[in-house]
Amino acid sequence: MIGFITLAGISARNGILKISHYINLTIHEGERFGTGLIVRGSMERLSPVLMTALCAGLALTPLLIGADEPGREILHPVAVTIFGGLLSATLLDTVVTPILFLIFGKKPLDRLLTEQAENLTRAEAY
Repeated sequence: MIGFITLAGISARNGILKISHYINLTIHEGERFGTGLIVRGSMERLSPVLMTALCAGLALTPLLIGADEPGREILHPVAVTIFGGLLSATLLDTVVTPILFLIFGKKPLDRLLTEQAENLTRAEAY
């Protein structure tokens, strides 16, 4: 259970940071919505996501090796769960999050840009 909770936190953080990066590219760098935005944002976030997974995987390596040693009978299943989940979650986050944002992200992103433009006009009016 602890492994799944840890994995859910890492996966959710990676997805949130990737979508946040797409939004920042649109708002602050003027990138237009489309495949160019998705490819650029995904490539720029790929290195941090892979480094997070690699560091966690390397930290779990001692627990993955030598499962039959005394004291590891409880930690080995947790390590296997987290390690396997990191691999699959990283692959899924690399593919699924960009596709879902490309399909469902245009409308919320346009709404966010409209709200930001309205807030800027209100601030200039004062």
